[in-house]
Amino acid sequence: MTFEGFIIHHSACPSINGKGYDFWIGEDASVISSPYVTDPSHIHICLQGDFNREYTLFRAAEKQQLFVASKLIMELARRYNISPLYLYPHSDTCPGADFPWNELVIYPVDGYH
Repeated sequence: MTFEGFIIHHSACPSINGKGYDFWIGEDASVISSPYVTDPSHIHICLQGDFNREYTLFRAAEKQQLFVASKLIMELARRYNISPLYLYPHSDTCPGADFPWNELVIYPVDGYH
């Protein structure tokens, strides 16, 4: 499959009702994959919870979810030959204007942060 990038969701979005994503990252940082691909052009990743706020307000568990999402994106980017920088929001409100995009991105040349 050829993917163009990643779509990031959070479960506080009213349109996320248990479907519409390829990977779910739970509050305990566990990763659950969908049994089928939901979109032939993008990989959809959903973080459980409300991530529409400044990173400094996140609990440790939420920061862990972002770190796991970063590792998942790096692995999928490697596997499917996609730039890990091709990250897009699901919508204007999901995951929200205050989503900490810089905390999600791990630049390949820098390694983990």
